[in-house]
Amino acid sequence: MKNFVIVLGFELREYLKNKIFVATTLLIALLGAAFLCLPSLVDMSKYLPVPPKEGVVPEEEEEKPEKIEVEYYICDQQSLIPENLIQEIFGEGTYKYVSQEEAREGVLSEEITAGFVIHSFDEMDYYVLNKGMLDVESQMMQEALVVAGQMDYCQKHNLDYAELNDIYNKKINVNEQILGKDTESNFWYCYAFEILVFMMIVLYGQMIAVSVTNEKSNRSIEVLVTSTTPTSLLFGKVIAGAIASVAQVAVILVAILGSYGLNRKSWGGSLDMVLDIPAEVLLTFAFFGVGGFLFYAFLYGALGALVSKTEDVSKAISGLMTVIMVVYFLSLTQLSNVDGIIVKILSYLPFSSYSAMFARIAMGSVSLVEVLISGVILIASIIGAGWLGASIYRMGTLRYGNPVKLSNLFKEMRNENR
Repeated sequence: MKNFVIVLGFELREYLKNKIFVATTLLIALLGAAFLCLPSLVDMSKYLPVPPKEGVVPEEEEEKPEKIEVEYYICDQQSLIPENLIQEIFGEGTYKYVSQEEAREGVLSEEITAGFVIHSFDEMDYYVLNKGMLDVESQMMQEALVVAGQMDYCQKHNLDYAELNDIYNKKINVNEQILGKDTESNFWYCYAFEILVFMMIVLYGQMIAVSVTNEKSNRSIEVLVTSTTPTSLLFGKVIAGAIASVAQVAVILVAILGSYGLNRKSWGGSLDMVLDIPAEVLLTFAFFGVGGFLFYAFLYGALGALVSKTEDVSKAISGLMTVIMVVYFLSLTQLSNVDGIIVKILSYLPFSSYSAMFARIAMGSVSLVEVLISGVILIASIIGAGWLGASIYRMGTLRYGNPVKLSNLFKEMRNENR
């Protein structure tokens, strides 16, 4: 235990002595805090949904009419769609009535955004040069055709279109009372935390693997093994890296969340969906996020102990990186269905519980028993990963200069424990 404390203290001092590590932490924290304090220091009423600060009178700006350019060419020779309906949907002055050929040529020459040729209430031609993923012009004109068709039908059959429209499109007043979790409002900070833990695992995990391999590559392991044990070395390095990384993230989060909490009224609550996080969600993130990071940190340490050169670390951790990426993308794609069977299974696996169980607690329905079971599995897995890493590191020191082969690893571990 004494050796472990010595190694832990030494490694932590190395992180604190690293000027880049400390400067990066303070810089990000200060920039985040300064940005979130802006509305309290500068009048940002023009950009935020809040009234101007007391004593600050906004300057009256002279209203200038906006110059509207023609964006659409419409060919409607039968006048099937009333022009007031076109104005309502597309905006006054944004369209021009032309022939079918002019509509097509206007799109080809990139003079306009889109062209429409109306044949009947059931058919039209839509001209566009490059259709984007958020192309809505065609849908807008289709809606105009549907309404025009309804109005034409009502006119021919002596029906009151306005009355029928009120009946079919009656507005319903909904008094929403959420008795559980509001998935929509909780989605964004849950999404942000998923990305944060993923970045911690990838960035700091590789740093831990390199740190474990470093002594073997620069021959300092020859001195270290005579004064302490391989197990103390590995646990000291991994836990020191975990403490340093968690502390760095914690400092940044406290600065950002604290600054927003103090300036929330000035922001008008516009960032609540990301930065107004319930205490239970933060506690869950602290447990499962840190637990998941520790689990992967020991695995990174174990993989770092497999090789003797730092340039071989990237090859050693490639398989683990694949697992991390699969879990990450699978978790993000299932955020809209946190009560589904896939997320429930993932919430019990140590490789994915750090994200899946956190998402279930933040946005879904989960019992205390399920949380405890998942937590126990995660803690047991962390201990198992630490024991595995220590065993690999111990064998690596015995075979100094030669990488440990996985094909012989478990066989030798079994013989060692007999």
